[in-house]
Amino acid sequence: MQSRIFLIGFMGSGKSTIGIKLARKIGYDFVDMDHLVEETAGMTVPGIFREHGEQVFRKWEHDILMELCHRERIVVSTGGGTPCHNQMIQIMNEKGITIYMRLPPEALKERLIKSKTERPLIKGMAEPELLEFITSLLADREKYYQQATYTVNGINLDTEELVRLLETNQEK
Repeated sequence: MQSRIFLIGFMGSGKSTIGIKLARKIGYDFVDMDHLVEETAGMTVPGIFREHGEQVFRKWEHDILMELCHRERIVVSTGGGTPCHNQMIQIMNEKGITIYMRLPPEALKERLIKSKTERPLIKGMAEPELLEFITSLLADREKYYQQATYTVNGINLDTEELVRLLETNQEK
């Protein structure tokens, strides 16, 4: 099985939730890139956006990705925008397997409304505005997400399904 598995997809797609379960199931370490950026910066992602801006956040995110590419046996939950900046989708595809957890905008909206995680890009949005925002941003990001090694339906995604996918398509 590939040594590095990168889970990509829009915010709220369940990358961290399924990533933890997948890592446990296959005996790999789990890494949440946003949490690593927060540890490195000593502040939350929303704090980084406020204090330093998105450009600095993306630089730190890129640096952390490069460090993760030297680790073995890891499942990485990336940020929703990670694959869309600084050639990071190409780096992840070269250094491991990428799995795009695809969900339709309406499902993402419902998940994000229920989420307790602070997300700077959608803070304070009403439901209709949120759906419009998700639909538009997802359309922009889709060209990056579609470069993933595999695309899976993120609704009711089963860890066993991912394990079968990875075992069936082992590295040659």
